[in-house]
Amino acid sequence: MDFNKDTAKKTAELLLQIKAIKLSPKEPFTWASGWKSPIYCDNRITLSYPPVRNFLKQEIAKLVEEKHGKPDVIAGVATGAIAIGILVAQELGVPFVYVRPEPKKHGRQNQIEGHIESGQNVVVIEDLISTGKSSLNAVKALKEAHANVKGMVAIFSYGFSIASENFKADGVELTTLSNYEYLLEQALDSKYITSEELRTLEDWRIEPSKWKQNEN
Repeated sequence: MDFNKDTAKKTAELLLQIKAIKLSPKEPFTWASGWKSPIYCDNRITLSYPPVRNFLKQEIAKLVEEKHGKPDVIAGVATGAIAIGILVAQELGVPFVYVRPEPKKHGRQNQIEGHIESGQNVVVIEDLISTGKSSLNAVKALKEAHANVKGMVAIFSYGFSIASENFKADGVELTTLSNYEYLLEQALDSKYITSEELRTLEDWRIEPSKWKQNEN
């Protein structure tokens, strides 16, 4: 994946500044999956900072057009990417829909909320890529609705190999503003972390499901 280095590092810096990304090598977080992790990312925090959300909106919209041309529809993945997806759709002047993890149990039992037509070109917006499973579930729902999914653009990716494998297997092009490597580079440059903490963070990424803080 090609990156604009300036954009990737600025994105990382902004996420660190507002604590949308927190790095804590000495006191790891516990993810919902049970993984122990020295990093936690919650990009919904960006919505509370107008300069940050405007930067993300503009850069994602630019990336969408550069990679895929102007789509007919922007689709956000619920729930984390609904708001940023709406902002991007507004920036591009195109319709917006969002995709639930599964169809509703009541009413019209929609999985896709909003109006979309068969054959329309869609770019999916995501806030964070870990394994890619939930993101690709949204792509599957759009394809089942006969949309032409051009690709996915996200704010940040951990860069796990399993995610790359999943996107490749499903034939979906993923582009992100920044990723784990640029985050660590920026965190070290800005002195959010020490060289020793950098090694811990690099070790975690090798095999995150088995990483233990007391081994580092």
